[in-house]
Amino acid sequence: MRLDIVGSLESITRVRGVRGAMIVSAEEGLVVAESSMEGIDGAAVAALTAGVVARLGRATEAAGRTAPAFVHLQAERGALLAVPAPGDLLVVAVTDAAVNVGLVRLELRRAAEHLA
Repeated sequence: MRLDIVGSLESITRVRGVRGAMIVSAEEGLVVAESSMEGIDGAAVAALTAGVVARLGRATEAAGRTAPAFVHLQAERGALLAVPAPGDLLVVAVTDAAVNVGLVRLELRRAAEHLA
């Protein structure tokens, strides 16, 4: 893993309210790289994210649309955010409820560009 990718993940986790960030294999749902805080099960987050993104992709395709460019799964105490990256990868962040979603999205996209 290139050092700049690790730096990109750390840039995501430096955003106030981000509890962890990772690069996930979209096809297998496995963690490729991560920068997470305690209490986050990276393997479970990776599997969930890959599954949700795959299902959303199939649903949007069935509706005649392209695959999602940004996925935001909101829960009571936080969110799961993901953007696709080259090479069948996803860049993912796990956040608290009060996070600045726009700033996290920007950092996720920057990290995805480093994977190109």
